[in-house]
Amino acid sequence: MLSYPPLNVRVTTPRIQLAGATDELLAELQQVVHDGKATADPAPYDDPMSLYEADPDVRVRKWLQAIWRGRGSVTPDFWRLQFVVVVDGRPVGMQDLIGDRFSTYGTAVSFSWLSSDERRRGIGVEMRQAILHLAFDGFGASEATTEAFLDNAGSDGVSRSVGYEPNGLVWASRRGEPGLMQRWRLTREAWLERRRDDIDLRGVEDCKATLGLTAMNT
Repeated sequence: MLSYPPLNVRVTTPRIQLAGATDELLAELQQVVHDGKATADPAPYDDPMSLYEADPDVRVRKWLQAIWRGRGSVTPDFWRLQFVVVVDGRPVGMQDLIGDRFSTYGTAVSFSWLSSDERRRGIGVEMRQAILHLAFDGFGASEATTEAFLDNAGSDGVSRSVGYEPNGLVWASRRGEPGLMQRWRLTREAWLERRRDDIDLRGVEDCKATLGLTAMNT
């Protein structure tokens, strides 16, 4: 296992595991991206987004480049931790956690996608609950936020089901066209009311040191 702490974090639930996005896991997942199974109709992501590339080889290349750039730009002021979602030993999607001046604001932002072959099985909810456990229980977040286009019923449904509250609207573009996004917010207090006791965290302390979070109260 590599000694780079963010790649060694594991979040395990009874159904899934979130594993740091190593090159080995990305190699297993890239066929899903190549086959266009990481997106949906209507278009779920705001611009710019490598997953919208029409050429499958270009799509995979730009997707990998974005992940590698994220690894190289982790600092205490801004970080994006990227995890591969593993179900029954198979990589089926990604779940990210983003911190922008996290030590100051305590706000963690989530982003995810799931293979079209695995949707409508409750995995999206399990992914979100797993990453929230890392944010709140592992890193001591004070709140979590996310957003999705108004017609992204799947993502908005997940946010609502795990306890987020609507937090206003914002305009964004997708594939060059404007669209309204719903913002969502989950406070630590609201998360504690739903906190699960069957989620296991591994590698968190070493990762916190990399993110400059060792002094935070968790």
